[in-house]
Amino acid sequence: MTGHTHHLKPRGSRRGAALTLVFAGVLATAAATGSLPRDESGGTEIRARSVSSTVGSVDREEIATAAADAEADGKSGTEAAEEVVSRSGDRWGAVYDEREYEELEQALGGSYTGVGISARRSARGEVVVTGVRAGSPAARAGVRKGDQLHSVDGRRVEGRPVADVVALLRGDRAKAAEGSAVVLGLSRGGHPWTTTLHRARLSTDPVSVRRLGRDESSAVLIKVAAFTRGTGTAVRDAVDRAPGDAGILLDLRANSGGLVTEAVTASSAFLDGGLVATYDVHGKQRALYADPGGDTERPVVVLVDGGTMSAAELLTGALQDRGRAVTVGSRTFGKGSVQMPSRLPGGSVAELTVGHYRTPAGRSVEGSGITPDVGAGSEALRRGESVLSGLGGGS
Repeated sequence: MTGHTHHLKPRGSRRGAALTLVFAGVLATAAATGSLPRDESGGTEIRARSVSSTVGSVDREEIATAAADAEADGKSGTEAAEEVVSRSGDRWGAVYDEREYEELEQALGGSYTGVGISARRSARGEVVVTGVRAGSPAARAGVRKGDQLHSVDGRRVEGRPVADVVALLRGDRAKAAEGSAVVLGLSRGGHPWTTTLHRARLSTDPVSVRRLGRDESSAVLIKVAAFTRGTGTAVRDAVDRAPGDAGILLDLRANSGGLVTEAVTASSAFLDGGLVATYDVHGKQRALYADPGGDTERPVVVLVDGGTMSAAELLTGALQDRGRAVTVGSRTFGKGSVQMPSRLPGGSVAELTVGHYRTPAGRSVEGSGITPDVGAGSEALRRGESVLSGLGGGS
């Protein structure tokens, strides 16, 4: 998500956290849940995404009973559970049927079903394609960066909340399956056309790296789109490969979050151990620590904006509080909550908030976000380069 105003869909949509601006067909909540992944070894304090007996302010039994009763009456257990979750007041609460939850898990694993388009809403309210994934259905159909998206399956997108456009592109339930068709109305240079795409299973590249100059002292830009599985290691590898004393611009703009443990791993690239964040699960306090051995000398600037969320805010707060990086941009979104899933009768899953995390200095992120050290809007990258150069990190 870039620096746009984000819109939360109505509670009944079951995608209340649908804030992503990546029109690729991923469940929009996947990157925004701030979820802790499963701990396969069982040996860590973070007992990730395991089934909890109580979720948020709602007892699991209440949700399970509602789902079971609905199933017995021949109704949708998922919708019944959703009704209970809706009444809980949990801003980030969601209920998924089996297929939706499988899709969410795949998205966190770095794959999704979609057409390969990324887009944003322009200042004039138009939906503009900002990227087309190579080899994707959109690329094969000739969709290009800069094209305007006007409709999805005959439904106009102008004036619609961004999350609604995401939902249209993704499709609902059976319509979102791999191979399903979606008709896009687009225009280029004022010339409209319509194309039919078939959704495909695509993989994500959450980390991209490039030099900002040609000499050895040039800064390295590491762009992290989301914290899916393996992202933390990819960030560490990118820092390890950076030449000499070249500074790092860590671009977390439009990063809608993801897996907390991946953000902690990424923090280990810049910290020599120590506290990254604290969090609570049903009132029990726990802590997250970086691994020792990170690069603590190389200058670092972190770029953030209103689309920097959840796990990305956790990483930003840790580097800021511990004096390891200068943050540049605009205030982050403000999602500092942790969710865990609970399996329900019929196979659906309720995922609700069980706690909140705080930065090393004890700051709460939820609702307030993180204010950068240096304010910047559309010129954040240029400003970040200037700050990094002042820190001796090249340009």
